[in-house]
Amino acid sequence: MEFDLIEMIRQRTAQPRDDVRLGIGDDAAVLAVPPGQELAVALDTLVEGVHFPHGSAAADIGWKALAVNLSDLAAMGATPAWALLALTLPAPDADFVQGFAAGFAELAQPHRLALVGGDTTRGPLSISVVVHGFVPPGRALTRAGARVGDAVLVTGTLGDAAAGLALVLAQGQAAGVADELRPARDYLIARLNRPTPRLAAGLALRERASACIDISDGLLADLGHLCTASGVGAEIDAARLPLSSALLALHDDASALPFALGGGDDYELCFSVPPERVVEVQAGLARLGCGATRIGRIVAGSGVRVRGADGAWLTIAQHGWEHFA
Repeated sequence: MEFDLIEMIRQRTAQPRDDVRLGIGDDAAVLAVPPGQELAVALDTLVEGVHFPHGSAAADIGWKALAVNLSDLAAMGATPAWALLALTLPAPDADFVQGFAAGFAELAQPHRLALVGGDTTRGPLSISVVVHGFVPPGRALTRAGARVGDAVLVTGTLGDAAAGLALVLAQGQAAGVADELRPARDYLIARLNRPTPRLAAGLALRERASACIDISDGLLADLGHLCTASGVGAEIDAARLPLSSALLALHDDASALPFALGGGDDYELCFSVPPERVVEVQAGLARLGCGATRIGRIVAGSGVRVRGADGAWLTIAQHGWEHFA
């Protein structure tokens, strides 16, 4: 049965690439890194009830398991190439695997990402994905490099996925929202289940951003990681945070703010750029369809402070997700 499941995944995710010398079906994959490229590698694990709610659709789990890893490559300015998959299932479930592989492939194929190997085993539902991408030597984006005076920007909108999770956990996906607000509810839940890795934005930022990170644990937590790596601090303005019309349809500004600052799971990019390049960067990312909003600046010191609409510094209770807090 295990090999039937592996074959099911192999067929659904097939992606021919010349640099895959030997893929699924042997003890190890044999891969060729193109000349003049460095290899960027990222790994994330998703566990049921921690990274996705119990009862999530298999196709959504497949999509998200890959998306969170591709987001890491985006933050490094890397182009995706290959992936490894470790799938742990409570029992052999062909229907689940079919749906999972379909969601995984739906995101993988537009990026020409090839699944080249992995493992299946029995246990509580969890998924680990390793992704490999290419970046020219010395040109990877990193969390280090932000300088005092740089502007802080984010792609897309913030807080949508966290608000979507709150809807799922509080009342299920189909209850508790008036009919006219259901499009907003559906949008927020879709942002939770199927995040968009900002790969094109990462490539566009490779020659422009001084530092970059993806927002997985929450804006304050992840910007804090960037500041720590760069040896700086940051100040952001709450009034400048980009909030979607869907989020504001269900929440006023005050209740939307905690989702945007500490909710996580949006997988947008947060980055710093020299102030003279802000207009250029915003124009470039607007052409890519994700846009970029200037939310603050890099300052001397450490940590991240948030200024309210009245100019006073806010006290923030929750900065983001911590697995072992």
